Amino acid sequence: MKINTKLLLLLISIVLAENMVVAQSWEYNNNNRVAASFDGNSAPDNQYKWPTGDPDDWGALVASCGIMAKLGLQENLVHCSYNNFIDAPAGPDNENQLKISADGVVDRWGFNKDNFFDVTKQLKESKLHLAKEIGKSTASDPLYFMHAGLSEFLYQVVEEVIKQGNIEALNHVYLLSHSKFNENEIRRDYHRTWGDVQNLCGKRIKYKKIKDQNDKDNPNNLWHSKEDFSVWYWMRDHKDPNIRWMYTRAKAHSGGDADISDCGLFYYLLVGDDNGSPSKFRDFIGDGIK
Repeated sequence: MKINTKLLLLLISIVLAENMVVAQSWEYNNNNRVAASFDGNSAPDNQYKWPTGDPDDWGALVASCGIMAKLGLQENLVHCSYNNFIDAPAGPDNENQLKISADGVVDRWGFNKDNFFDVTKQLKESKLHLAKEIGKSTASDPLYFMHAGLSEFLYQVVEEVIKQGNIEALNHVYLLSHSKFNENEIRRDYHRTWGDVQNLCGKRIKYKKIKDQNDKDNPNNLWHSKEDFSVWYWMRDHKDPNIRWMYTRAKAHSGGDADISDCGLFYYLLVGDDNGSPSKFRDFIGDGIK
């Protein structure tokens, strides 16, 4: 029997490519739901050792949603909470940097505004909303959770899921992390860590930690280039006004850093690459977001 070598090689390459995508994107497909919780609070928390918030999320929320919007996955984002430093004060709306970012992605890219929550002002509502999304998770309808803030908020949500009798749904929740700080930092002595969340749910939540998405000493790699914004000037000069707006949200960082590192979680999950960079992001965004 004569073997068509070219056809065989093509079939092998297709199989390898499919396997690579599954391995890289943690079994995610474009029908799966995504939830995220960012910190990034703007108002000073004077009961904490560092009173300022975490300003990288001011731009990272926008870049993260930009990745989803570029792929046309706005409807997949079923929950996005922000300012999730529990017990930290709320700030006025006109100075609330995460609200500015969240309202902007809703207005510009068509995300559902009902899925966005400011935890400092909507703690109960945001917990119940995420608990509901977790509670309906099944093997055929899993939930992917982007862990872009501290763990106390998630701990309280998991408590609510268990209270509602939906603990088994946690078997179908996939939590993606890149930050030891987000997993382990506490702002009050009575707050809990990611390890506490795991113990609470009996380690039902599936967990994956990709490499830290910061490489501060190499501005051309990953998503944090210290104070060097030049690698992001392609955003500033883009023909799409919404991409130029994305640049202003990164530039809003109160410490003057070019840091949108948490969006690396979305780039990994949806693009399959945990080694993003300013140039890769430029090529990914292309001529803009329709």
